[in-house]
Amino acid sequence: MTPAARIAAVIELLGQIEALQRPADTVVQEYTRARRFMGSKDRRAVMDRVFAALRARARLNWWVARAGGESRDEAERRAETAAAGPRHLVLAALVLIDGMAPEDVAGLCDGGQYHPGSLEPDERALVDALAGQPLTHAEQPLWVRVEVPAWLIPSFERVFGDHLERELAALNQEAPVDLRVNPLIEPSREAVTAALAEHGMDAAPTPYAPNGVRLAGRRAVTNSAPFRDGQVEVQDEASQIAAALVGAAPDMAVCDICAGAGGKTLALAGDMDDRGRLVALDIDAERLGRAGPRLARAGAHTVERRVLADERDPWLDANAEAFDRVLVDAPCSGVGAWRRQPDARWKLTQKALANHTDLQDLILDQAAPLVRPGGRLVYATCSLLPEENGDRVAAFRERHPGFVPLPVEHVWAETIGGACPGSGPDLTLTPARTGTDGFYIAVLERREAA
Repeated sequence: MTPAARIAAVIELLGQIEALQRPADTVVQEYTRARRFMGSKDRRAVMDRVFAALRARARLNWWVARAGGESRDEAERRAETAAAGPRHLVLAALVLIDGMAPEDVAGLCDGGQYHPGSLEPDERALVDALAGQPLTHAEQPLWVRVEVPAWLIPSFERVFGDHLERELAALNQEAPVDLRVNPLIEPSREAVTAALAEHGMDAAPTPYAPNGVRLAGRRAVTNSAPFRDGQVEVQDEASQIAAALVGAAPDMAVCDICAGAGGKTLALAGDMDDRGRLVALDIDAERLGRAGPRLARAGAHTVERRVLADERDPWLDANAEAFDRVLVDAPCSGVGAWRRQPDARWKLTQKALANHTDLQDLILDQAAPLVRPGGRLVYATCSLLPEENGDRVAAFRERHPGFVPLPVEHVWAETIGGACPGSGPDLTLTPARTGTDGFYIAVLERREAA
């Protein structure tokens, strides 16, 4: 593909992402698979430009409005509603992100076959007005500069305080690819690192997770022999840490109550050496069904999978006080994964957040009776919002005072070892602080009746 053809593909893809309201990575994958003429370099170049535009969506929209003579208030409104179409967004990105001169932008948009159409007079005026301007400008309101919906700023201020801009800037960067080494197949992280190197993938140990490795650059891991043979699973280090802090061991009974496709179940099975009792629960049969092939590939043969009908499923009463550890990796807003899904930040609504918190309370109430006295309930989310994290734990403790939060540094010493990146009753992992996805973890011990 020519550079101009790539730009045309980016414009088309941004239009599809906006129209279809589906995750950007899914839309991009389907688009590129349907166009076999796109080589690997073309696919990567197009995807990089699409995601760069999504990560700068608010600022680009703000600039399109300001360059068109709109007031600051109107520019802010247009940034909030993403008023600029995909073509204007890409033109602005070429100037503000790539630093391209207006005449070079006009050269790409020449109306040739598979190229973007020639610039209209208003479009040429736009790129001329943007030339030499910085993407981030002092006149932009805070929420535009940090690329998050304005209504979420108070929540982030509660968590990050004076570090808000630094933390949210890190949450808007590209995420690395982390893998978890599966001890059921190959217990040596060094051996797996060597096997990955044989397949052209340089990897190094993750800073915290004992079984984690981080790739240098992005590679098609799922096509490699180490993945097919079950030696590794794709899993961000934060998610690995959450599973490790459960402290699962071979002689325990452990329940993963929101197992989904089994990412953390696989990690727990490894910690338990595929022994003891490990139950993976979910209400979504299709998602839990996807865990089957993953468990088989990983050599985790003893995991029980069960689909719950609803919150009154008889299985819950039948298994009261049956588990040493219960992991609640609760459905949430996914704010902590925004590095991987930059478009998701603009789809979250206040109503959706309220629905998440209601569901989190319900699941915690279901999980509490499953924990035996002296056992532990581990609550985790891939969110950075206090409404889904500390607020939920505080509300849970009001309803279930028999559960006591354990100092996270003590749990870390028991399970992972080494220096813990936090202290106190819970742990918040962030891209800026720990180089991971955003994640929240609290470990509560049952001292009295649930």
